[in-house]
Amino acid sequence: MALEVVDRTLVASIRNQREVQPDLDALGFAASKLWNVGRWTCDRVWSDTGLIPEESDLKAHLKTHERYADLHSQSSQRVLEELAEAFDSWKGKRRNGDSKANPPSYRKHNDDHPRSTVTFKAAGFKVDTKFGRVRLSKGKNLKEHWSDFILCDIETRADVDLDDVKSVQQVRAVWNASSSKWEAHLVCKVEVEIPETPGENTVGVDLGVNNFAALAYEGGHAELYPLNCLKQDDYYHSKHIAHCDDSTSDRATRLNAKKANRRTHYFHALSKHIVERCVEGNVGTIAIGDLGGIRENEDGDVKDWGKHGNLDLHSWAFDRFTRMLEYKAESEGIAVERVSERDTSKSCSCCGRKRKANRVERGLYVCDECGMVANADVNGAENIRQKVTPNLATDGVDETQSVSSAHQNAKRSEDGDRSNGWLAQPSTFVFDSESGCFAPRERVGS
Repeated sequence: MALEVVDRTLVASIRNQREVQPDLDALGFAASKLWNVGRWTCDRVWSDTGLIPEESDLKAHLKTHERYADLHSQSSQRVLEELAEAFDSWKGKRRNGDSKANPPSYRKHNDDHPRSTVTFKAAGFKVDTKFGRVRLSKGKNLKEHWSDFILCDIETRADVDLDDVKSVQQVRAVWNASSSKWEAHLVCKVEVEIPETPGENTVGVDLGVNNFAALAYEGGHAELYPLNCLKQDDYYHSKHIAHCDDSTSDRATRLNAKKANRRTHYFHALSKHIVERCVEGNVGTIAIGDLGGIRENEDGDVKDWGKHGNLDLHSWAFDRFTRMLEYKAESEGIAVERVSERDTSKSCSCCGRKRKANRVERGLYVCDECGMVANADVNGAENIRQKVTPNLATDGVDETQSVSSAHQNAKRSEDGDRSNGWLAQPSTFVFDSESGCFAPRERVGS
C-alpha cells in the first residue's frame, strides 16, 4: 500500500456543547442576519436596475455595514459568496428551462433568525489535532474583549485519527437539526493508505433519471440501479411538506431535513455498493458520463425534457454523486474518469452506427445496421466504457458510416451474439429501505 495525501471533510461532534452553544448560536444568527441584509440589498438593486449585483460589488457595498462586523471578516465574506452562488444557481436553472425555480429566499424561522452554517477560513480558526480542540474567532461586535474566542473540544469517529491530518483549510460550524447540536466540519488534507489497483478491467457508468445508474463491465456484464424507491420517498415527503401550513414551521423543517438525509444516504449507499462491486470484478478504472451539458442541445439551446423530466434533471444531484464515487473509489485504488456523453445514447456499442432513431423507446435500443438489441441505458454505459478502453471493432470507425459486414461478424464471433444477452438483460439491483443497502431485485423482500 502507498501513502497519499487526499482532501477530506471530517465531521466532529463538540463535547463541550453546553459551554459553547450560546456563542455558536450567536454566530449562526449573525450569519443569517448578514444573509438577509445581502438579500435585501440584492432585491433593491434588482428593482432599480434589473440586475443582480456581482459578488465583489456586494462585498464592497456591505463591508462597512454593522452586521458585517458580527462575524470574522472572512466568515462574512463567505456568507455573501454563498448568496451570490445561490443567485447564480437560480439563474442557471431558469436558463435551463426550470420555470418553477425561485431566487434565494430570506432566512427566517417564524419571526426569528435560524442558525446558519458559519465558515471559518485560515485567519479565523486554529486547530490542535493533538488535544482535539478548535479555536473559532468571533466578530468584533460579539466580542467582550479583543482576545475573546470560542474553544471547542471536538471528537471524531473512532476510525478517524486526527494525527493523520496534515493541514486544515476550513472549519465549518454546522447546526444539526436532527440532534439539536452544533457540529464542526473540518475541510482538510489527510494522509491515507491507498491500496493497489484491484485489476485492469474497466466499467462504464451512465447516469439517468429513471435508472439512476447503468453499469457495463469489461468482459460482458451489466447492472441497472432503478430510481423507483427514491422517487417514491421524495414524493412522500414532498406531499407532507406541501400540507404544512407554513414552509418554515418546525414540522416542515424536520421533513425537509429527513428528505435530504435519506437522499444523501441513498447516494452514499449506491456509491459504496458500486465500488465494492468493482473491487470484486477487478476493476481498475471507472468511466462515468459527464453530465455538464445535458441540458443543452448541439446548438447550445436549452432542451425541453418535458414537465417531469426537467424537474428530475434539477432534483438529482449527479455531480454530487460523482464526487462521492470518486473519493470512495480512490480509497480502493480505483481511478474515476469523467468522459463526455456526447452521442453515447444514439450510437451502437457493437458496430458504432450512430442513429437517433435506433433508440426506439425509453428502455430499448435496436441497431438497424447490425441488429443488436440492448437496454438503452446499458448501451450508453458500454459506449462510455469504450471511450476509455475502445473495442477493436469500433475503434477508428467513422461515426457517420456503418462498418463492413465482415467487421460486424468478426466482432460478434469475438464477443458472442450480444442480442438478448447481457446488453439486453442486465442484472437489476434495488435499494432495500429496511436494510439500507442494495440487493438483487429477486432477493429484496424475500
